[in-house]
Amino acid sequence: MFDQITSDKLGYYVYTLINPNDNRPFYIGKGIGNRVFNHQNCAIKDDYSNLKLDIIREIFENGQKVEHIIIRHGLTEKEAFEVEASLIDFGNKFGFEFSNIVLGHHSNVKGLMTSDEIIRIHNAQPLTELTDPVIIININKKYARGNSSQEIYESTKQAWVISENQRKMTKYALSEFTGIVIEVFEILEWYEIPMPENRKSRWGFNGRIASSEIRDKYINKSLAHTKKKGAANPIKYRL
Repeated sequence: MFDQITSDKLGYYVYTLINPNDNRPFYIGKGIGNRVFNHQNCAIKDDYSNLKLDIIREIFENGQKVEHIIIRHGLTEKEAFEVEASLIDFGNKFGFEFSNIVLGHHSNVKGLMTSDEIIRIHNAQPLTELTDPVIIININKKYARGNSSQEIYESTKQAWVISENQRKMTKYALSEFTGIVIEVFEILEWYEIPMPENRKSRWGFNGRIASSEIRDKYINKSLAHTKKKGAANPIKYRL
């Protein structure tokens, strides 16, 4: 525990908890005073279970101690939010599997992104015309910023309620994330996905990234002007 003098000089800080079994961080946090030690106190005193507390209890049961690392201190609260969010984004992207329940502050709008995503956000022109037989598939619930083209494809290809007529007519799928087209796929074939009885049939497609001629018409274009408040269907057929 920190004494009062140390706590006063620390200010806001960002910390990580280290598992001594593999010397890897399993939690990122921010705080002041003795916040960094509160997690182990909760693990000992409370019966509440979550991944972070369960890891701490397992460490204690093995006769070991959690290592507490202060990553940055002497911060303002705003600075601590930003450092914490950056570390969580980076760690989650590269497989640290932090036990944090929520993402860092403003991660959805300012968090880890590829260079292409930065361009999309700050320079996306409105898409005003569809000149090809396309469907627009919203993948907000399935995709995370920083994912690869293959991960975009996996998020886009299934599983959708789409009529036979639309399947026959459609040649391309536009992947929409937060109102911007982030990839364009040529649909090679549709396949039916087995569903429980009394459930509507759902379909997926096998495909590939569309040719440059098609892709360049739609990629990084904004659909924000077409969004209707409260619309729930992830598939759109026209602007």
